Amino acid sequence: MVTIKDVAKRAGVSVASVSRYINKNGYVRSETGEKIAEAIEELNYVPNEVARSLFQKKSKIIGVLLPDIANPYFPLLAKGIEETLIKNGYMMLLANTSDSEEQLQQYITTFIQNNVSGIITALPIDPIEGISVVGIDRVYEGNFTKVLPDDYLGGQIIGTEILKTAFNKLLIITGSLSFESARKRLKGLTDTLEAEKLAYEVFETSSFNVDEVDKISETFFEKYQGVDTVIASNDYLALKIMQKAQQRGLNIPEDLQIMGYDGIPFADMTYPKLTTIKQPVYDIGETAAMLMVDLLTGEEQQKSETILPVSLQKGESLR
Repeated sequence: MVTIKDVAKRAGVSVASVSRYINKNGYVRSETGEKIAEAIEELNYVPNEVARSLFQKKSKIIGVLLPDIANPYFPLLAKGIEETLIKNGYMMLLANTSDSEEQLQQYITTFIQNNVSGIITALPIDPIEGISVVGIDRVYEGNFTKVLPDDYLGGQIIGTEILKTAFNKLLIITGSLSFESARKRLKGLTDTLEAEKLAYEVFETSSFNVDEVDKISETFFEKYQGVDTVIASNDYLALKIMQKAQQRGLNIPEDLQIMGYDGIPFADMTYPKLTTIKQPVYDIGETAAMLMVDLLTGEEQQKSETILPVSLQKGESLR
């Protein structure tokens, strides 16, 4: 591995001169700079970003906090963030917390120790002095810039579609209502249903974590007998319930109709194709990354909240 000492030796200058040239900190004669540039190119030297960040008190690294990358929603979100950061000269340091508060705090500590310039988080966190923060997905609270899907609209669209179908017993499976996103989505849905005086039951789960999907789907079949219509908290859960229903000899949507949420790529690869709410997942990541870049370059000064629209993705899982 080529080091800064190797560059200095090749260029015939001091390590301090190479450091000043790379970090653009202090005076370097033009002739010396040319020698250093030639040495860097000849040796294919890549500066140590961590060392540079410690010297400059800033880095080109953005930490990204996600709750569960096993859920196909979050890798697509991360892709939008990563591709946009790279285009703007930044790198992403991804942290999968597995919905663990302990892991979340450990990753935040790691980010601080590695001198990240900013954090894009899909989980609620406290503001961190000296670090720019952009909140996405579940983050409604906090005095920082946010990029969010229109969760209330998503609930309304679900309610409108369900009202077009025939059903006897409706169950809404929601993620933890400790999250504002889940509460807004449920409010949009129930407001729509109650306007038509339709009855429903709510099954609140403790987590969105995909490791819990099997348990939740089993609980559904054991506890909620006679339900012929299910609104799932995400596509992954909706697809698991569809699978288990078919294994039990039930027909979709004749015996059990189901609607998902997120619009993950797998949602239109099943039979029957899942009807769901499509979130602009990549766009959320892309917008969050651009706002982070703007914050770091001084283009964005005010804390802002960007709401992106959701839409209906029709399938064949409703009657």
